[in-house]
Amino acid sequence: MSHISTIELEVKDLGILGQACSKVGLELVKGQKTHKWYGRDSHCDHAIKVTGAHYEIGVVQKDDQYELKCDFYDRNIEKAIGKLGGLLKQAYAVEKAKIEARRKGYSVLEKRTDTGIRLHVRIA
Repeated sequence: MSHISTIELEVKDLGILGQACSKVGLELVKGQKTHKWYGRDSHCDHAIKVTGAHYEIGVVQKDDQYELKCDFYDRNIEKAIGKLGGLLKQAYAVEKAKIEARRKGYSVLEKRTDTGIRLHVRIA
């Protein structure tokens, strides 16, 4: 059965979301006002295009953050972002951590492993 789900991720920065999307092969389209799902279009403020999927992820502003809405009925959505959005969540967390570390003057080295991403943060 098809329905819209909310991906549990606190998104406060569209720039970081865009970087995370690029990292996992997605495209954040700022200003796109609808996203596709099960033969319908739903309102959003921005959208994420998923290569190989017929549906899209809607980015909806709610107060000072954004909610990600999608229909996992299109199996290519889950292939691209992981179960319950896990790959996209990880990519967002990594990009946010890198930015915060660099803001504090730390150097950051990112390394992909077979099981995910490893960050090395060097202080001074």
